[in-house]
Amino acid sequence: MVILKVNPQNPQKRIIQKVVEILKEGGIIIYPTDTIYGLGCDLYNKEAIKKIYSIKKANPSKRLSIVCPDLSYISLYAQITDSAYRLMKRLIPGPYTFILEASGLVPKIMLSRQRTVGIRVPDHPIPLMIVKELGNPIITTSVTRSDQSLYDDPEELAERFKGEVDLVIDAGKIVPQHSSIIDLTTDPPTVLRVGKGDVSFLLG
Repeated sequence: MVILKVNPQNPQKRIIQKVVEILKEGGIIIYPTDTIYGLGCDLYNKEAIKKIYSIKKANPSKRLSIVCPDLSYISLYAQITDSAYRLMKRLIPGPYTFILEASGLVPKIMLSRQRTVGIRVPDHPIPLMIVKELGNPIITTSVTRSDQSLYDDPEELAERFKGEVDLVIDAGKIVPQHSSIIDLTTDPPTVLRVGKGDVSFLLG
């Protein structure tokens, strides 16, 4: 397993390129976001996605989300209504996961029965830079301790997932908290989880 220290404010491009090489080879990575350290892989590597389900001991019916760098990118992977576009434009980048109807570019292994997909645009330069360098989205899902608390220390993550992941990006400790989940396939939007992102304006 490789551990790479990356500047969280100004990621070194040569290191991000190394991360992308590992992803293209089917590697599993742990990387920081604005909410958690996430577990990820290339969206288009089916075997890597299966491995993530295995690492999480999760049922394949459990939804995994993807990271996109901006709104125009999201429109490639999901159907966006005018009202959904306006809401996302207000909230991204930020600590939100949006549930949208998936486009044909999303692999079947990623889809729920409703053919929806969770999409994030985190307010963190590292995952955004990785996706831009890779040229397509990466998977994002949280990893939890046995007591269901979230990891905050990349060194602890490296020790826990030794032999299971190929790379840990060390961007220092973070204060972990789940993203807020907003279902944009309903009208009005439905808050599925209250997390770090403010959703009070949708709950009134």
